[in-house]
Amino acid sequence: MTRDGAHDRPLLVAVDGSYTNGTVLKNLPGQTTIVGRIRRDARLHPRPTPEEMKGRGRTRRYGLSVVTPEGVRQDQEIEWQTAPIYAAGKIHEMRYKTVGPLLWRSAGADLPLRLIVIAPLAYRLSKKSKILYRYPAFLICTDPDLSVESVLKAYVSRWDIEVNFRDEKQLIGFDEAQVRTPNSARNAPALAVAAYALLLLAASRAFGVNGLPSAIPPPKWRNPRAKPRASTADLMNHLRFELWGKAIAATNFSHFVNHSTPPTTREKHLPNLATTLFYAQQRA
Repeated sequence: MTRDGAHDRPLLVAVDGSYTNGTVLKNLPGQTTIVGRIRRDARLHPRPTPEEMKGRGRTRRYGLSVVTPEGVRQDQEIEWQTAPIYAAGKIHEMRYKTVGPLLWRSAGADLPLRLIVIAPLAYRLSKKSKILYRYPAFLICTDPDLSVESVLKAYVSRWDIEVNFRDEKQLIGFDEAQVRTPNSARNAPALAVAAYALLLLAASRAFGVNGLPSAIPPPKWRNPRAKPRASTADLMNHLRFELWGKAIAATNFSHFVNHSTPPTTREKHLPNLATTLFYAQQRA
């Protein structure tokens, strides 16, 4: 970031629990804030009080009391708060508790952290079933002054990264290249990621961030409700249409989607190249 002239631009990174460790937290680049999951039994400490600093021996860097994420969740003296967070197509009132600044021995005494406990989400399998609850989430943020709402939005938005990985592996073929030389092992994944990025960038410029391609009418079995945005499979299907549509002279798909009066005798369905290419897409 500094090399590209963006040394003053902050970077907020959301990671899972495998990256929330001392090796990562002790070597953060400048202007970088990490939001990551932490174990429910992690031992955190407040800063030492002036009374705890007194006495002989080495200067104390951690407070004597111990704070655990699960203990904060069960602590009745810490009140639950709410924040409006957009997720899954609507705004949710997310309940949370927060404590900070705290110190974690794995990260060192020079890195103050903010602990955020997200309450379990209630849901029903059906309208008449009993209420069930998901597991709570425990987060730490390396910037104690960052607003809790910003931290929660970053954590919820991390799901798009998982969708990114799935699309690159299942649709783009990120991990399917059969290569043997070191150069090919580096270049093949880079090419797949670049192709994926170009596809998303071209779609954003052509249809907008949440726009949908409309060159190919949706088939009759597709849910009639409009999607909030196009999936990677939709964009790849539209790209095939732009590249191959003229070559196979498939300029009209109205016979495939329009309703018509069924004939008295069963129609014999013949193989259709355009239907095979543009409607037999992978699920994503």
